[in-house]
Amino acid sequence: MANIHPTALVDSQAQLGENVTIGAYSIVGPHVRIDEGTTVGAHCVIEGHTTIGRDNRFFSNVAVGGEPQDKKYAGEPTRLEIGHRNTIRECCTFNTGTVQDEGVTRVGDDNWIMAYVHVAHDCRVGSHVILANSVQLAGHVHVGDWVIVGGMSGVHQFVKIGAHAMTGMCTALGQDLPPFVMAQGNMAAAHGVNLEGLRRRGFSAERLSAVKQMHKALYRQGLTLEQAKGQIDGLKASHPEAEADVDLMLSFLLASTRGIVR
Repeated sequence: MANIHPTALVDSQAQLGENVTIGAYSIVGPHVRIDEGTTVGAHCVIEGHTTIGRDNRFFSNVAVGGEPQDKKYAGEPTRLEIGHRNTIRECCTFNTGTVQDEGVTRVGDDNWIMAYVHVAHDCRVGSHVILANSVQLAGHVHVGDWVIVGGMSGVHQFVKIGAHAMTGMCTALGQDLPPFVMAQGNMAAAHGVNLEGLRRRGFSAERLSAVKQMHKALYRQGLTLEQAKGQIDGLKASHPEAEADVDLMLSFLLASTRGIVR
């Protein structure tokens, strides 16, 4: 049975799993599904075609599933999908997608999303991500797994942030940020490798060495991007344990459409 506060308004068509809690004065719309163990705080609005997984925690005044802030939106039944075990703090806003993209905004699992974060239409946020207070993601932004975005940072539409990357506070990110790289500033500039984060995630010495070599090729040898790609590809032979990390970097660089932070 769900635990619904008497002041909450939950549409009869909404699907609530076992042990879902809906707090005081919250509103849940008819096209919403919330899986077991999720807690929704007071004064939240969950609307649109929204699917929410297990064991999430929504704090007060969160508004998710609202229409995209896109003038082209014409009422299409686009979606928002949120995974499992996310913590979503006060006053966050997540919008549904648009038909100009895949029609869905996705948030993965085990994310820590602090207060006043905005996730715009068609964003894809991976898993184990930290978005600090007041981070603003514009439309179509892709955020890889294990990314950390510093407080009050803004990310331009269509920008991609690679896995394990990190930005400092108040960063304005207008180009793609490759995996493993740390950046800060307005506009953002690269400032090294997220080595401490990688160590905490169990990266071996050989993998860390490969990451350092990839950063060196991109930022410290004066190479063109094509030259850097070739040098990075050669690391597979000298660092076989890091082959997946090299492939991650190369696939990111290949998919980049806005150019990378350099």
